[in-house]
Amino acid sequence: MADNTTNVTLPEYWTPTASNADNAWQMTAATVVALQSIPGLAVLYGGIVKKKWAVNSAFMSFYAFSAVLITWVLIAYKMSFGAQWIPILGIPGTVLTIDYELSPNSIPAANLYPDMPSSTMVYFQFVFAAITLVIMSGAFLGRMNFAAWMIFVPLWLIFSYSVGAFSLWGGGWGFQMGILDYSGGYVIHLSSGTAGFIGAWMIGPRLKKDRESFEPNNIVLALVGAGLLWTGWNGFNGGDPYSANADAGAAVLNTNIATAMSLLTWMGLDMVYFKKPSVIGAIQGMITGLVAITPAAGLVAGWGAIIIGLVSGSIPWVSMNVAGKKWKLFEYVDDCLGVVHTHAVAGFLGGILTGIFSTTEGCAAFACLNPGGAINGNGRQVYLQLIGALFIIGWNLFWTPLLLWLISFVVPLRMSDEMLEVGDDAAHGEEAYALFGDGQKALEAQHLLPLSASDVDLTIAKGEETPAKEEVEVVETA
Repeated sequence: MADNTTNVTLPEYWTPTASNADNAWQMTAATVVALQSIPGLAVLYGGIVKKKWAVNSAFMSFYAFSAVLITWVLIAYKMSFGAQWIPILGIPGTVLTIDYELSPNSIPAANLYPDMPSSTMVYFQFVFAAITLVIMSGAFLGRMNFAAWMIFVPLWLIFSYSVGAFSLWGGGWGFQMGILDYSGGYVIHLSSGTAGFIGAWMIGPRLKKDRESFEPNNIVLALVGAGLLWTGWNGFNGGDPYSANADAGAAVLNTNIATAMSLLTWMGLDMVYFKKPSVIGAIQGMITGLVAITPAAGLVAGWGAIIIGLVSGSIPWVSMNVAGKKWKLFEYVDDCLGVVHTHAVAGFLGGILTGIFSTTEGCAAFACLNPGGAINGNGRQVYLQLIGALFIIGWNLFWTPLLLWLISFVVPLRMSDEMLEVGDDAAHGEEAYALFGDGQKALEAQHLLPLSASDVDLTIAKGEETPAKEEVEVVETA
């Protein structure tokens, strides 16, 4: 019998150590962060908008989640976490071979070697990239052309998000300088808030009547989404030490402390100013707390988290409820859900407060060389945090309008006024709630659209009054 053996050297695959729990925790954290986007933010958006936009608002999240994943594995992951190409970007490449998926992970430009397979890290970082676009979509709801959104998502991921991620996380210039962004206060929230605001200006506003009357169609549903977002943040911040260690536990606890403090602060201001505790306001305060603690989660002590919660529940409240209603700029730019307040303002504040309240012990536990923040005598950290914020803001102020301007030559950025009058049915041919009969659309049930002959026959069979001939047009069906 012929000898068919060959001298093939097998690649090195990742194998767990006897007591290793890092990979299990990382996959768990990634899964709960994914749930923040779908269904978390999809449900929150679907409930917090006007009924005629519930489907479109939720579906923008589902599309972004899918499109980001394919773009991520084809090119963007290595641009964000691969070997350095230039100081702001990694070398583009795919991560689709089985050998790569099974190999031990490394982030070469940052000299990091997390104890997990590369496939786990690729997915973990993907859910962060995805939620960035999902957050941004909140600024565009109620008028963005879905075809334009389809083109914009992969382009913005490549030209904007990847640069921020590599610069501050993947070993780029900001990482080397010592800018702290524990879990995405800058990379995710400041970037999505900035891009959302400038993008809302480029796209144009909703219909005037929608801006004046945009009541939530289901506040309880919005609370369900908010709850998924809050609890999912345990994976969002708790997963970023890349290890099931003490710093992950501190990050989770601090995240919840700051969020609770921010919600209570925002609600208290609502009660003083508006004389009632607002549920929508509480959701906004929850979000600003989650955002502001994100760059600091495992770096600050619990009392620092309380201070961050107080600041995030008050300053964004003022920017949204005072400045947002008085400054002409906010009247002109239609940021539908106030993403600039809840994510850009809160993310900026969180980053600066990280430079103040980071502890030497927290930095050491996170395996970074920074000697803490200003409270430990390192006032320079505040300066570094400001540089990081200005870079993210400037990069997005350039690339977001440029990409949207280029897309506008291919498809309109905004739906037509006729489509905006109708909403979901015009955009997708579907409506959120089947409240009449066996699920026929509301317009048909109210006889605002033509009835078929079978509909008229059914009405007669039930002994009900048939609509007058002049009210409806009977359309014969085969």
